[in-house]
Amino acid sequence: MSSNTPEPTPLIEAPKSKLPLIIGIVVAAAVVIGGLAFFLTRDDDSGSELTKVTLGVVGADDPYWKTFQDAAREEGIDLEVKNFGDYNQPNPALSEGELDLNQFQHIIFLADYNVNNDDDLIALGSTATYPLGLYSSKYKSLEDIKAGETVIVPDDETNQARGLVLLQSKGLIELTDGGTPFSTVKEVDTAASKVKVRAVQASITASSLPDVAAAIINNDFVEDAGLKFEDALATDDPTDPKALPYVNIFAARAEDKDNTTYKKLVEIFQTNEDVQQGVYETSGNTAELVKIPVEDLQKSLEDTEKQVKERQ
Repeated sequence: MSSNTPEPTPLIEAPKSKLPLIIGIVVAAAVVIGGLAFFLTRDDDSGSELTKVTLGVVGADDPYWKTFQDAAREEGIDLEVKNFGDYNQPNPALSEGELDLNQFQHIIFLADYNVNNDDDLIALGSTATYPLGLYSSKYKSLEDIKAGETVIVPDDETNQARGLVLLQSKGLIELTDGGTPFSTVKEVDTAASKVKVRAVQASITASSLPDVAAAIINNDFVEDAGLKFEDALATDDPTDPKALPYVNIFAARAEDKDNTTYKKLVEIFQTNEDVQQGVYETSGNTAELVKIPVEDLQKSLEDTEKQVKERQ
């Protein structure tokens, strides 16, 4: 039911200033933005800005990489460890800028890569020398391997040569060149050798064990295949003075040879007790941890590159 009595006209208040509200909104926005910027750029406990570095490795699930990342973070470095499943991938990735550093190879491997790819990657620091082992899922000793059976070695030239020299030292084969850091299966004297030798990709040497008498298997793939380092039928000697070209290294682009952050990472790896212990344990207590002057590493790299070129 409607009423004909007119409603009273409401009073209109004088407009209030919106300045305090605007100021409040601006201040609140500034606080939010400032807080967001803090979380985006200041990630460590001290509030200092972290330096991002990407390191390429083979076997990123090894526990010591997490230890290394934690130690690096304490020094203001946000270290990303990127895994590669194939030895042929990390060097191109480093050269093309996908990585800042890599750490998976010894000097001979890098020398061979540089020469064959017209590259100039450098050795920035040493890590360890790992003995190369001969493994078998069929036999418990070298003497059990029968004449005429097949043994496989990695197909990359540097580890192939090292494996062949090991096989020769144990009397399984004879090499026509006597055995050098550049020997290949072509140098195997079939008539004078006890076993046949076949080269396959390093990453499948372990999985090929059921089909052969034995295999040379790189350390990175031993435990992944369910093997134990102490089960090796034979290993070479990482303490041999001739083993310098087999020292594993941090590799970098030539223009980064003086990068202080990268050098700091090398220092952390070489001096942090937890990292060093982790490396040693992961290798089945076989790694020979080394700290070699960069000048000596680089000279060995350059000398080895000359040898590679001379063979071409």
